[in-house]
Amino acid sequence: MPEQSSHPRSLRAMDSVLRATTELLAEGGLPAATVDAISARSGVSKATIYKHWPCRTAIAAEAFGKQMAAAIPLPDNGNTAEELAEQVRRVSAFYAGPQGTIFAQLLAASVADPAASPYFREYFLDKRREAVAELWQRALDRGEVKPEISAATATDVLFGPLIFRLMTGHAELSQEEADKISSAALGGLLAD
Repeated sequence: MPEQSSHPRSLRAMDSVLRATTELLAEGGLPAATVDAISARSGVSKATIYKHWPCRTAIAAEAFGKQMAAAIPLPDNGNTAEELAEQVRRVSAFYAGPQGTIFAQLLAASVADPAASPYFREYFLDKRREAVAELWQRALDRGEVKPEISAATATDVLFGPLIFRLMTGHAELSQEEADKISSAALGGLLAD
């Protein structure tokens, strides 16, 4: 994980690297986010970058995770079925756009690069799972979901199909398909 520093200069450098990486990902996906390009765009030396991250995929995973968290806020309207269905729609739309390609590139690179995997899990997967766990906890508190089902299982059931569709291309990522997925999943998740 990145070496944590509270020194303002170090924090500015890290922010600059993450901002540059986000821009490069948007411009050309993971192939565009090389350490050389990140260094040139951010004005931060490669030595400083490598002080905080082991590889470009780790930087990209952290930058992308923060971007997705900002792009997909949690719905909060007091109705579990509507909130979960809306979150599935939002994630599906995110993956259906250019960010889906970046996610697929990051996932593949993180599988192949053991140094990047912990960053992908911490900054992307864990953060997304924590967000859905918050929705799930609200639902549990309202008694609207089966208490024997964990937030982790609910997350896998609701969002796993989106990732599978993205990675295999066997079916589209559309609002209509997202609604079908959430409807099928919610049948097994909601309390009677």
